[in-house]
Amino acid sequence: MKKYVCDLCGYIYNPEVGDPDSGIAPGTAFEDIPSNWSCPLCGASKSDFRPMD
Repeated sequence: MKKYVCDLCGYIYNPEVGDPDSGIAPGTAFEDIPSNWSCPLCGASKSDFRPMD
C-alpha cells in the first residue's frame, strides 16, 4: 500500500499505521479512508494529498 503526503504541511499518511486518533485503523488503504477525513496536523482535505514516489 502506498503512502500519501499532505501538500500543505508534509504529513505522511502511512497505511500500516493508519490514523487511530481519527478512527482510521492500521492497514487502511488511503483510497478506503472516508472522503470527509482531514489531515490530523493541518486539517487539509483528503484531496490535498498526493501519492509518494
